[in-house]
Amino acid sequence: MRFRLALALGSLLAAAAAGAAHAGPADGLSVDAYGTVATDGTVTLSGTYRCLDDSAGPVLVSSTLVQGDRSTGIGGTRAVCDGRVRDWSHSAVVKEPAYRAGAAHVEATLMQLTPDGPLGTPMPGFLATRAAAVTLR
Repeated sequence: MRFRLALALGSLLAAAAAGAAHAGPADGLSVDAYGTVATDGTVTLSGTYRCLDDSAGPVLVSSTLVQGDRSTGIGGTRAVCDGRVRDWSHSAVVKEPAYRAGAAHVEATLMQLTPDGPLGTPMPGFLATRAAAVTLR
């Protein structure tokens, strides 16, 4: 009985330590494993992001789809930077040649525009990037 209690307590402590190592908010970005391509050529990609602070300038989430030798920006949205994990979804109509169902690759970026350039022109600062294999359905 003592052994089981010690083992259970050790497991709980190890889990708590592992959780603590990954706890705490940070800027981050994910890409869902599946996207869609409709018969009219509309491609939709999605994922999640988290950003902490947009006081230095607006933060944007962007996505690019790559399939074969074709690469297209699918969209971009302004991020809400409140430390919460939020969903993003981008759609665009892509024709000639259209994307097809099957394997593809997504490059997503969480970027902040700050007035650090000459004469205060916005300059991108990359908060997080993610490259992921996806399946278009």
